[in-house]
Amino acid sequence: MENQNKKCEPTGTFFNWLKIQKPTGTFFNGLKNERKNKMSKVVKFITLGCKVNQYETNAMAQKFLEKGYQIIEEETPENEEIKPDICIINTCTVTNMSDRKSRQMLRRMKEKNPNTIVVAVGCYAQVAKEELAKISEIDLVLGNNEKVEIVRHIEEYINNHIDNVELEDVMYSKEFSDFGNVTYTEKTRAVIKIQDGCDRFCSYCIIPYARGRVRSRKPESIVSEITQIASNGIKEVVITGIHIASYGKDFSMSKDPELQNYKLIDLLEEINSINGIQRIRLGSIEPLLITEEFVERLKKLEKICHHFHLSLQSGCDETLKRMNRRYTTEQFKEIVRLLRNAYDDVNLTTDVIVGFPGETDEEFSKTYKFLEEIKFYKMHIFKYSPRKGTKAAVMPNQISGDIKEERSRKLIELSDKNEIEYNESYIGKNVEVLFEEEKDGIFKGHTQNYIMVYCELNKNLENQVISVRCEKAEQEHILGNFIVQQ
Repeated sequence: MENQNKKCEPTGTFFNWLKIQKPTGTFFNGLKNERKNKMSKVVKFITLGCKVNQYETNAMAQKFLEKGYQIIEEETPENEEIKPDICIINTCTVTNMSDRKSRQMLRRMKEKNPNTIVVAVGCYAQVAKEELAKISEIDLVLGNNEKVEIVRHIEEYINNHIDNVELEDVMYSKEFSDFGNVTYTEKTRAVIKIQDGCDRFCSYCIIPYARGRVRSRKPESIVSEITQIASNGIKEVVITGIHIASYGKDFSMSKDPELQNYKLIDLLEEINSINGIQRIRLGSIEPLLITEEFVERLKKLEKICHHFHLSLQSGCDETLKRMNRRYTTEQFKEIVRLLRNAYDDVNLTTDVIVGFPGETDEEFSKTYKFLEEIKFYKMHIFKYSPRKGTKAAVMPNQISGDIKEERSRKLIELSDKNEIEYNESYIGKNVEVLFEEEKDGIFKGHTQNYIMVYCELNKNLENQVISVRCEKAEQEHILGNFIVQQ
């Protein structure tokens, strides 16, 4: 942050205060010194899970800042001695491991700071309130729709000892819960939440029950937020949601005729025209979003990053059918073909679940061969985790942990092989890198197609797009040299 010694008093609106700050590293690092100057309460956030959760953490942090609270998002040598008055864990429930990690983190915060108020919010809290309420280390449990009013809920707990907040049933939510313009963000890119909920109901997935049905954010709200973020110097936005391919689906019932046929591609065209933004990155997308018409319009948007995370889950048609995925492997191949024909440098990543109920050796073999053929840059491999309340949890032929572990290992090895080969293909090439942070004299950042690049530099290049020559390929990144401009 420019002028670290300058006192940051949040007077007037939060955005007016933010406008004078230069986004270097994490915004608001200077807040660690505020404790010395005033006795405002300190709030610590810990975020688990997806980019939607990160966006909502930023939004909640902003609401606390507007009320005069101080924020700690991560422990550093400079703030490790500061004891938070309130600790908020934004939980995840996508797997059993996510549940366990959420519980462990909640308990750990109370053990470490016995006098802090420990609050569980988010997806796990939404679906398991009664379970979490029994844990003595947790003071307050709030769901997803309660995040918008989180300051009020916590202050009611502090002032009036109201610790049993009735959670809104997200399955009946029909409107997007808009936090307003969220300008509290990190580093050089901003996560932008454009929708919530999912109507797909894949047989393994608990998320629709934690997030509810599809609700889309109004385009003017999104554009306003990104415009403000761009004015703060942020160069890249990541478009995220629970199921962004469904963006605009609920607009079909709108009384506004201009909204009735408004889809994701229409929104991306609007964002592409915003001054200051250089990169638009799409979060995880449903493969069936990718049609010939969609790609033709997308190719015309020069700010779109050539990185697409297509959630596959399985490379076997029989498994996909039991998962209630709504495409076949042949359809997926066509989607990949469309993207690779459109962009020479396209980078494709995916998610795969191993050990889904009924997945035989033959079915796994089909998946492995399909993944060899597609050759994703990187694959995120998940061992199937039964989620209570889903169809897959009660399916016959559940797979043993040992088999899941072996299949996971094989696909991770394949993913690592693909990643290093892809990185090696860039040796000797020049790439544009948006540098994000520095550690021990090494700056790291991403290309527009999401390759991590390390570069040793003797000057601050944070939040700058710099030409770099790729020199050496490592497993998870490329080492490069700064190209001196003539």
